[in-house]
Formats: sequence, structure tokens, C-alpha cells
Amino acid sequence: MPLMMSEEGFENEESDYHTLPRARIMQRKRGLEWFVCDGWKFLCTSCCDWLVNICQRKKELKARTVWLGCPEKCEEKHPRNSIKNQKYNVFTFIPGVLYEQFKFFLNLYFLVISCSQFVPALKIGYLYTYWAPLGFVLAVTMTREAIDEFRRFQRDKEVNSQLYSKLTVRGKVQVKSSDIQVGDLIIVEKNQRIPSDMVFLRTSEKAGSCFIRTDQLDGETDWKLKVAVSCTQRLPALGDLFSINAYVYAQKPQMDIHSFEGTFTREDSDPPVHESLSIENTLWASTVVASGTVIGVVIYTGKETRSVMNTSNPKNKVGLLDLELNRLTKALFLALVALSVVMVTLQGFVGPWYRNLFRFLLLFSYIIPISLRVNLDMGKAVYGWMMMKDENIPGTVVRTSTIPEELGRLVYLLTDKTGIVHGLFLAILKPLDGSHQ
Repeated sequence: MPLMMSEEGFENEESDYHTLPRARIMQRKRGLEWFVCDGWKFLCTSCCDWLVNICQRKKELKARTVWLGCPEKCEEKHPRNSIKNQKYNVFTFIPGVLYEQFKFFLNLYFLVISCSQFVPALKIGYLYTYWAPLGFVLAVTMTREAIDEFRRFQRDKEVNSQLYSKLTVRGKVQVKSSDIQVGDLIIVEKNQRIPSDMVFLRTSEKAGSCFIRTDQLDGETDWKLKVAVSCTQRLPALGDLFSINAYVYAQKPQMDIHSFEGTFTREDSDPPVHESLSIENTLWASTVVASGTVIGVVIYTGKETRSVMNTSNPKNKVGLLDLELNRLTKALFLALVALSVVMVTLQGFVGPWYRNLFRFLLLFSYIIPISLRVNLDMGKAVYGWMMMKDENIPGTVVRTSTIPEELGRLVYLLTDKTGIVHGLFLAILKPLDGSHQ
């Protein structure tokens, strides 16, 4: 198809050539304007995404060589041997609690209703009549979450502050559980919790083996037999562990608590001693020594231990009653909208009917009682307090005050060979979100 141009187009051709430099200048100005107005937003967003990726990037787990009693020889930096079950910190507590509350329709509904009173055309009452009940609900919820968080902090502090005997060249030294490092030689007495994942080196038992209780790790109440490394068990004295040049080669940290692959090597003997290691030569964290006194070398600490890797991140547990209340609130809101539409229809959609519709929604908002949420939260706190003070079940600890009413929903109790307590634990928590606490 031929290109056709009018005479007027030929006449304006010269002027078009004169406007080209001006268009380039305008394009440069627009580019500069974009960089000043929108470019910094793009750069900030890119930097924030990069920082988030850096912070959330998981460390690659690798196999390691651990020298006996020499933490300074570790090639890489390992995590601290501390336990942390808290859900929030000082900076994320308020935003986290507000998010967990307003993700439910009931609280979000009252927040929108309260914020609408700042609009003069929609204001139908005093601000405190809307904000006071909502603020009271949030205050009760934050107080309850703060108490639970403080209790978690106290339990973590108690576990991390437990003292253990660390074997050094100068003798035994008392160290906290949180100060234990990879390569330390730790002595664990009978009925004492093992603080970290270790390889079993020596025991006070003449048979060279001991029993441990693993009910806190896998839920099984039967005792497990563990065998010490024969090369270190045959040493005449405990201090001879520092007179040998030996190390343990351990596989990378993993979640499987029923398998382990590694080797024990002593280099100063002729010929060098190589002994393969299996699950029978390990002492996992959160287990308890049931017989004798054991000495082990730490191979995994903190987040790299089997018990922590098999523990899900702490999160808010939601009971079935809260979910039912949320569904009931949605049904009442639909009825409220239908009633408001009927009222506007009876007026004949006269004037700004959409504003009248919203005002009817505000007038009928009391159909959804906010006092129900207040009574529910306060009732849960009372239930938890009564459980801990009950003389018929001494020693009961309510770790989560958001689901105590779920005990009343138990109909069938499923147990196995591990006993009733373990079965009750699964029956209460497993149907809610599948996580353990």
C-alpha cells in the first residue's frame, strides 16, 4: 500500500525538523523527572528486596571435622547453643499482634467501623463509643500475648542457663548451656538433660554403654542403649582425652534422628585408628541420661541440632471456637448488608443513597456484638489460670492461652504404646495446625 501524504504535510515537514531537538530535550527532562520522582522508589524497593533475600538466605549445611577439646580449630562459625521459642521480639511484638488480630473478619470489621467515624458525613456518634470497645479488646489481647511471651522467655532462659561440666586441660569448668561450642568435651550426669548433639566418648559404666530417655525427642518411653567409642573408652584416665590427637568427621546436620554417619580418627597412634560411627554412638539434644555419667564431644549446636530442626517455627494457634465465631460474624454481616439495602430501597434511593446505605450499616452494626470477643478472650485467660491452679492436676502448665477450651471438645482419645500423655498431646494440638509446641 503506497504511502500518501497531503500537501499540508509537506508544508509542515520543515517545522517538524525544528521540533526534533525540543522533543529530545523534553525526553531528557522526563527521564530526569522519572529518576527524581520514581527512580528512588525503584532503587529503594530493589535494595529492600536484596536485603530481605540476604537475611532470609539459609546457610548451606556442610559436613564438618571436629577436633576433641579444640573449638578454636573449627573451620566455620556455628550457631550458638541457645533455645528460643519466642514468637516476637521488641520490634515485632505490636505489629505481629495487630496483624494476627486484624486478619480475622470480626476485628477487621470493627476497625473499619471505627475508622469511618473520622469522616464527618458518616459520623453518627461519639468516637469513644466505637474506639473504646475495640481498644479494650486489643489491650486484653496484647496483655495475654505479652504474658505468654514472657513465660516463653523465662522457660528459654531457664534451659539456656543450666550449668554443665566442661572438660578442659586444667580440669572441669562450669559453663552455661548457651555457651557450649562445637568441639567442647561435656560431662553429663545421670538424670541430666543433654544440651547439644554429641558423639559418645566415655562413660562411667564398665560395660562402655549407657541408657538414655528419648521421650522428649521422639515420644517413646522405652530407654535407648548407647555405646561409647571404643578407642576413647579404653583410655586409662579421663584427662587422657587431651593427650591424644583425634577428631570426629560428622555428616552435615539433618532432621533424621534415627541415622548418623561419621568416623572417629586418632592420628597419633601407629597405625592411625579409624572407627566408624553410627546412631548408637550419638547423644542427641533434649534427651536425658538414664544411667551412669557420660562424656561426649559436641558436634552440633543450636539450630543445627536434631531436636530444633524437627521443631516447627512458633506460631499462633487458633481454636475451633474462634473459627466458628469468625464464620458467624460473616453471616451476620451479610444479614446486616441485606437489611441496610432494604432500608435504602424503602426510601426509594433518594439523594445520596450510597451514603445512606453506609450510615444504615453503622446504625445496625450493633447486631455484631464486640462484647462477645471480649468475653471470649477473658474467659480463655480464666480457664488457663484455673487449670494451673487445679489441685487435682498439679504441675499443669498452660503453654498457649488461646486454645484452653479445646479440651472440652475431646470425644475420642487415640493412644499408642507410648502412653496416654502423648496421645492426649496429639489429640489436642494436631487437629488445629499440625505443629508441636
